[in-house]
Amino acid sequence: MRAYTPKDNVQKKSYYTDRYWIAPQVAKSKVSDDKVFSEDLEAIKKAKIKVLDSYIQVEQMVVYIKPEDIVKTLQLLRDECAYTQLSELSAIDWISQRGGFEVFYQMLSMSKRKRLRIKCFIKQDESIESVSKLFRSADWSEREMYDMFGVKVNNHPFMKRILMPDDWEGHPLLKTYPLQGDEFASWYEVDKIFGKEARDIIGPEIRDSARVDRYDTERFARLGHEVAKGVEFNPDEEKKPLAYQEDDGVFLIEGFDEDKSQIISDRKR
Repeated sequence: MRAYTPKDNVQKKSYYTDRYWIAPQVAKSKVSDDKVFSEDLEAIKKAKIKVLDSYIQVEQMVVYIKPEDIVKTLQLLRDECAYTQLSELSAIDWISQRGGFEVFYQMLSMSKRKRLRIKCFIKQDESIESVSKLFRSADWSEREMYDMFGVKVNNHPFMKRILMPDDWEGHPLLKTYPLQGDEFASWYEVDKIFGKEARDIIGPEIRDSARVDRYDTERFARLGHEVAKGVEFNPDEEKKPLAYQEDDGVFLIEGFDEDKSQIISDRKR
C-alpha cells in the first residue's frame, strides 16, 4: 500500500512559489463627487465608526472600516441609509502578501439605486462577527466563506461547511490550494467508500477538469457511441463520429457535425 502523507497544513506546503498576478485597479474618484454617497459616508462617521478609507469606483462607494464595526455599520446602513439588501459577502485571500483576508459586504439600496461595498481586513487566525441576524442572505454566504476560505464567523446559527463534506481537509479557494486538489482530495472517495486498503486496486481519483476520456473505465457514457456498461475496449473498432443529438434532432436546433466543426487553437480569438 502507498504511504499516506496527511496534508494538515497546505498553507505551509504550497505547491506554487511564484507570486500571483494582480489586476490593475479601476480608476477611483472622491466620495464628494456624489451627493448621495457623501451623505451616506457622513452618516457612518456621525455614528462614531472609524472610516479607514473611502472612494467611488465603478459607480459604487467603497468604505474600509475595522472588523469590530461590521455589525454596527450594516445595521446603520439598513435602518438609516435605506440599504435594505445584502446581495453578497465573501473574502479575498491576501495571506501571502498581508497575512490575512479582506472581507467585503455588498449592499444595495433599491430606493436610491445605489450600491455600496463595506470592506474590512482580518488576520488569518482572526474571526469575524455574523450579520445573519440583520440579513438572512448572510447565512449561506458566511458558511461558504468559512468552507472555501476557512474564515470563522462568530455567533452564526449553523456554522458548518455548505459545499464540501464535513470531514474535508483544507479550503479550496485559498490561493495555495492546488487547482486539482491535494493528496487528500485524490484519495477522499476511495478511502470513504472502499477504505485505504483498496488504494492499490482502484488508484487515485483523477481531478483534472480539463481531461475528457471517451474510453473511460466503464464506457457506458461515451460521446458519439453508447455501449453497455463494462464493455471491454477494442482498439480496432471503427471510429464513431461525435454526436450531441439523437437521430431525430431537436426542433429548430441544428445538429452538431464533427466534420464541420473547427478547433480554435488561438486562445485570443
